[in-house]
Amino acid sequence: MAEVAHMIDTEVFLAFSTYAAIVILKMMLMDLFTSYLRLTKKVSYKSRTQQMFYSTHLNQCNVSPKVFANLEDTNLVKTTEDRRKCVRVDPDVERVRRCHQNDLENIIPFVVIGLLYALTGPDLYAALLHFRVFVGSRFIHTVAYLVALPQPSRGLAWIVGLFTTFSMAYRVITTALFL
Repeated sequence: MAEVAHMIDTEVFLAFSTYAAIVILKMMLMDLFTSYLRLTKKVSYKSRTQQMFYSTHLNQCNVSPKVFANLEDTNLVKTTEDRRKCVRVDPDVERVRRCHQNDLENIIPFVVIGLLYALTGPDLYAALLHFRVFVGSRFIHTVAYLVALPQPSRGLAWIVGLFTTFSMAYRVITTALFL
């Protein structure tokens, strides 16, 4: 038990804690940004017909035009039929939501594998390189997703983060190979 306490007190573990906290906070901010867009996003119309259709339904909703994702989010609307008309999808909100989903799919494995990696006692330089490359790739991925930069920018950022996590997993497996 004293060995684990010593590993947690190392510079590698402190570096991991710092970079893990950064990407977790970034992921949490994406959640807040999604909520912010849902509440502040005005309805955009592709055609005059669509505008007339939504204006009629929004008047029936008796609410300001917000982007409701679920039926239960429209509790202020009186009838179920009117509530259904208020639920819609916005492309900008969906873009941020998909970026947040991608964070969930990549940051959680990084945190779990990164913790195990930090406990294997890697060289500080190698650990910092792994942590910094992953964090940088996630920030580049987010910018590429939200600004809609052309591919392969987002794909390259994603693959760099993925390979970084695989590299740490390889170290964990080869260090503690008890198969």
